[in-house]
Amino acid sequence: MLVAERHQKIVEIVNERKSIRVTELGKIFSVTDETIRRDLEKLESENKLARSHGGAVYIEMTKETPEVPYSEREITHVFEKKEIAREAIMHITEGDKIILDASTSAWYMAKILPDIPLTVVTNSIKVAMELSNKSNITVISAGGTLLTRSLSFVGPLAESSIDGYHVNKAFISCKGLHLENGLSESNEQQARVKKKMMDIADLVYILVDHNKFGVQAFAHVSDLDSIGHIITDNDANEDIINQIKEKSLNIIRV
Repeated sequence: MLVAERHQKIVEIVNERKSIRVTELGKIFSVTDETIRRDLEKLESENKLARSHGGAVYIEMTKETPEVPYSEREITHVFEKKEIAREAIMHITEGDKIILDASTSAWYMAKILPDIPLTVVTNSIKVAMELSNKSNITVISAGGTLLTRSLSFVGPLAESSIDGYHVNKAFISCKGLHLENGLSESNEQQARVKKKMMDIADLVYILVDHNKFGVQAFAHVSDLDSIGHIITDNDANEDIINQIKEKSLNIIRV
């Protein structure tokens, strides 16, 4: 059977059964699990199915929200994001090894980051480009599948690349911060990458403007107990701020 034929059959099986494991697909097509994993990675990049732990699921089950294009996010809540970025920079010291995600808040950080000895790991094309003219900053870019709407790299290659490092601080944004359900993202690929970024950091800073409090997006990233600091703007709801403080989380308002 040709690879294209196998891919078509895999999609048909997943659509019919709604979910299936890698090992079962391997037996059906008489190929190795590794071959099936590569097939699923390819099919996920084409939005024909979604990978789950140990298998694949019907794409309609995910109901993921399309990412807002970077060009649109650049002009949304600009003042708040710039203030948050300025505060975040104050928590970086010479010699730090940090990670910046593909958020516009991280991009604003990159724009004003002083040219001091630092190592920056990122999955963002915009962040890497912004830091490219700062000779004292070493930039490590994660590989993977390019998402054009966010100009970021995601997928297994990005995740394994990030997993190979350890950083002092991670600066992460998200689509929603919910008091009970934690941090969330619009799609599973971004959520997995951001969870990896948090896992390799000693200290995690979450950068969120007030509009993201109380929001629960599709894909869970992390519980709130994985967070060191939350940096937000002054318009954040006072009741929510107090509830966050009751959880013994350090929140910084700018």
